[in-house]
Amino acid sequence: MSRSIWNSVAPKTNFPTLKESLVVDVAIVGGGITGITSAYLQAKSGKKVAVLEAGEVSGGTSGYSTGNLYSMIDKRLHHIQSKWDKETAGAVARSRTAAVNLVEELVKEHNIDCDFKRVPWYLFSESNKKDETIEKEIAAAKDYMLQVEEVDYLPLPMPVSKAIKVENQAQFNPSAFVRGLAQKVDSTNCRIFENSPVYHIEKEEELTLSTPQGTVTAKKVILATHSPKGIYAVQTAIYPYREYAMAAKLKSGDFPDGIFWDTEADFHTSMRTYRSNGENYVLMLGGHHKVGQEDDYSRFYDKLEKNIRKYFDVSSIDYKWSAQHYKPADGLPYIGESIDENIYFATGFSTDGLTYGVLSAMIFNDLFNNRENEWAELYKAKRFKPVKSAKEYIKGSLNVAKQYLKNISGTADDEAYSEIPAGEGKVIDHGTEKWAVYRDQSGVVHCRSALCTHLQCVVDWNDAEKSWDCPCHGSRFEPTGEVIEGPAFSPLAPKDPASRNKE
Repeated sequence: MSRSIWNSVAPKTNFPTLKESLVVDVAIVGGGITGITSAYLQAKSGKKVAVLEAGEVSGGTSGYSTGNLYSMIDKRLHHIQSKWDKETAGAVARSRTAAVNLVEELVKEHNIDCDFKRVPWYLFSESNKKDETIEKEIAAAKDYMLQVEEVDYLPLPMPVSKAIKVENQAQFNPSAFVRGLAQKVDSTNCRIFENSPVYHIEKEEELTLSTPQGTVTAKKVILATHSPKGIYAVQTAIYPYREYAMAAKLKSGDFPDGIFWDTEADFHTSMRTYRSNGENYVLMLGGHHKVGQEDDYSRFYDKLEKNIRKYFDVSSIDYKWSAQHYKPADGLPYIGESIDENIYFATGFSTDGLTYGVLSAMIFNDLFNNRENEWAELYKAKRFKPVKSAKEYIKGSLNVAKQYLKNISGTADDEAYSEIPAGEGKVIDHGTEKWAVYRDQSGVVHCRSALCTHLQCVVDWNDAEKSWDCPCHGSRFEPTGEVIEGPAFSPLAPKDPASRNKE
């Protein structure tokens, strides 16, 4: 099973489970960096707030990120400039810089022990095949008053053809930051609840959120859940992907501080270091695929380990994990009010979620306090730009349509059922239905419907994460059917394994 270095070394939390009915100004679903930063700012402004986290604070995407904060973006500033315009790209860079600065301010103000430090960001090519990408980013970054320096050498054990360096970016332990900030939230105005999954939102004059043991009624709701919970049109314009990370303990030597992005690697895309308990770790990120659309998920970890051992003197692989992100059709995240009045969401962060999560909290804070925010219009959730979104929108829609074809069932496959090994799962045909069948380590078989409870797409077994993953909109479920993440509210429907003998 995967385990991130951030959650492993960050202080544990102990917030209660919701077991009552509350009335607040703002209810926040999700206890990651978006939700907790929003809670902090809303409570500080005098709002009564409740945070509902399905698991533990920072136990989701925030705790499974790379821990990098930067003004740059994974699609490159020059890409945003070409798709939109120079003014838009400049606003993106400025807004992200403001978010990183806020993190630093909060760390200093509350003395949060999260290893925050300013480091340079590097973009490099291994050969002249990708030099043009570097040159385009040089031109774009200079337009936005970022301190860009061309460098001839990088302290890395790999070839470098061309590289740039941008100072004053940052790194931290995201779980330590989120959990530390959660402890600093004004408790007179905000209550945080763990193990309190929201399974329904009643959309009346006021909004009522239901959990297994309690309810919260609120004037406004923030869905800080990566993809918004429930069914929203924006889910047709964001596309779920997973990437993989590994933290290796080094035998000797120091890997330099910094965020290193490789434009040309056949697998890995970024690297950084982290020091924990006196040990040096190198973190490598790589692999990239649509959620629920692979035959062998474990191979991504295998390939990542091969690469990290190729370049570094590795003592042991101590941590490995994967994380989910959603790519937006037009290159920018969606932050703001949904088509449902007083329900707000922040999604489409791509792999830049830590910075965009903080930025979202800043935008929500201004909107809820009737203040103008210079970036709210740029990122507004209700926007739709047909020309800028067309290519990705069409490609994404065709991909989703292809996944729905899997709903066509055949006949019962008793042989596939009996051959599922312990600790593994498989989607099988059961008459006219598709079942998600998992055999646990003790040999007990768990049968669930293979139809995702969000929009009825057939899930896929993820052998690396031991989960059922929806290839359409990114919902993920435990082997026994409970919701892990994504837009789905409800677990996979249970099926009676004894019924297969009654056919």
